[in-house]
Parts: sequence; C-alpha cells; structure tokens
Amino acid sequence: MRVWAVANQKGGVGKTTSAVSLAGLLTQRGRRVLLLDIDPHGSLTSYFRFNPDELESSIFTLFQDQVVNPISVIRPTRFENLHLLPATMALATLDRQLGARSGMGLVLSRALKTLAGRYDYALIDCPPMLGVLMVNAMAACDHLVIPVQTEFLALKGLERMLKTLSMITRSRSVRLPYTIVPTMFDRRTRASSDTLRLLRTRYSAELWNAVIPVDTQFREASRIGVPLPLLAPQARGVAAYTRLLDTLVSTHAGERQAAVI
Repeated sequence: MRVWAVANQKGGVGKTTSAVSLAGLLTQRGRRVLLLDIDPHGSLTSYFRFNPDELESSIFTLFQDQVVNPISVIRPTRFENLHLLPATMALATLDRQLGARSGMGLVLSRALKTLAGRYDYALIDCPPMLGVLMVNAMAACDHLVIPVQTEFLALKGLERMLKTLSMITRSRSVRLPYTIVPTMFDRRTRASSDTLRLLRTRYSAELWNAVIPVDTQFREASRIGVPLPLLAPQARGVAAYTRLLDTLVSTHAGERQAAVI
C-alpha cells in the first residue's frame, strides 16, 4: 500500500481538494483507497457528509486505545472503493491529553500496516499545524504532497512546512521525498504568475512542473459532496490532477526501483 500525506502549515491552500481529487482519480483506475482525516476541522469528513460532531468513533479513537482495530473505525463512502477514517474535534485536544504517552508518534503507521492488504493507497489530509498528528503523518507516509496556493503569503507557509519536514524526518532512516504542487493558479493575475516564478526559482528540484488552476467546479463538487473527477471528468481541474497523479505514480515507481538498486 502506498501512503501519501497532503500537508502544509497554512490553511486554505487546497489540501482537502487535493486529497479528494487524487482519491477520486485512483478509484476510477480501480484502486482501493483509504482517506484519513487528521485535521481537527474535519473538512474531509464533512466533504463526504459525515458530521464530525455526531461520530461515536473516529481516528481519535485509535490514539485513545491503540488496541482498537482500525477497521471498526473506517466508514465506507457512497463511492465504490473509497473509504474514510473520519475526524472529530477531539483531535484538537490530542497533544494536551495524550501527547506525552509513549508510542504516540507511530499510531497511524501501525494502523496502516494492519490495513495494507485491504487498500492500494492511503491518503492523509493533514492539519495546518505542527504536533503529534503531523508527526504521525510524516512517520506513516512514503511521499509528501505539499499544495501551495500561488500567492505570496503562501510562500511563508511553505517555508515553515519544509522546516518542519526537516525537523521531523531527522529520525527516519531514509529521506522522505516530497512534491510541491502550485494550486489555485490564475494566469490572469500577476500575483499568481510572480509567485509561480519564485517557486520555480527557489524550489525547482521538488516543484511539480505544472499547476492546479482555479476552477469553480471544485466548489460545486464540494457543495454536493462528490469528488470532482467523478462529477465532471472533463473539468480542467481534473485534467490537472490527472497529470499530477501520473507524476506521483511514476515518481513512486522510480523511488522503489532506486531503493532496490
């Protein structure tokens, strides 16, 4: 099972949209996908019409009781091959309540290992802050996707994210590869064009060579709770995420081959 984490320490950059879109495309290719919502805001959970305030069990349950079988917490969505480990607001208290317990940094990693035969991909929608949840995502994933809105304030969030990545992954035996994804690109605005130019100058090695454009259909897909690839396969946003998915899949294949060599 391949595990991708979608993270940035700035909100509103397209993390949930990226996770949902990639998941939708993967299911179209016949892959079994598990989405993990570890953001206390629960945007991913709400996207699929689960109410975070009404769930009896959630991903927080796995941190409370590490002997709980993750399967008991997973919720099927109304889309074939697409399941969800939902979030609740209780995640906001995790660092304070349970952060000092031993083994807290590997809860997701252990849970996903028990699910490896059930899914082809797991996508983790991360919170926009450093803490136990972010540490878990970094420990569990084999590739990090960093969406960055193409506006100047988002660059600061990217800088913080890369510092966090460096700090958290020092204990890993191998480097955690990552891909920076420019999102919400509007070619009509100078701000988008200038920000993209800066990204290409500063982060060319890890920067995806395309962009996710502004597309109002993402908003409509969110309104009705359907991944855009399943709602409007011909949308320009879907075309962009298809290209991103192809890049991530080929990158992962190259990383695995390099590891074998």
